[in-house]
Amino acid sequence: MKDVDRDLIDRWREGDRSAFEELVRLHMSDAYLVALGFTGNPDDARDLSQDAFIKAFEARRKFDPKRPFYPWFYRVLKNHCLNFLQRRRKTWESLHHKDGAEERFASGASTPLEKMEKRERVRLVRAAIERLSFEHREIVVLKNFKGYSYQEIATILDIPIGTVMSRLYYARKTLKQIVLEFERSGLDDLQGARDPGDPTHGEVV
Repeated sequence: MKDVDRDLIDRWREGDRSAFEELVRLHMSDAYLVALGFTGNPDDARDLSQDAFIKAFEARRKFDPKRPFYPWFYRVLKNHCLNFLQRRRKTWESLHHKDGAEERFASGASTPLEKMEKRERVRLVRAAIERLSFEHREIVVLKNFKGYSYQEIATILDIPIGTVMSRLYYARKTLKQIVLEFERSGLDDLQGARDPGDPTHGEVV
């Protein structure tokens, strides 16, 4: 495979978002096919290949610019897929352990405490989404609530798929930070801390 331009690598290593998007565009098809080969599931392959780009971006300072990009990225992708498969196997084994979990999973039963915790988690995440900028909220809603594919989001917003992936990465990173803030400080204490320019309630639906 032809390696990417050195200038592109340099800009990517400096945190240039446009360079990151270009690297995604150049390698997203190969990354998807590799992940699909590991998992056999198109949805998992799309998510894992995107996650691998995120991991590569976050580890960009560890990359040796004298070496070709793709072999290094392939290792990042491969390790991520293998970790996913290991977690999936452990989950499957735990569901079939002789502790009643299999029967409860099959019946869909939940304890009152689990139901309460689930409702509170949904409330927290919805509140955190309201703190996102419109651009970030839009991409999270389209991907995670509406279930559109990356290509469908790119078509809807008229932006490249690389931009969709990059924007979703930053949106999820910001969302995670807000959720952690809520968990530390309490949801009710932060409900009134919304910036004046933030979107109002109800705009995401």
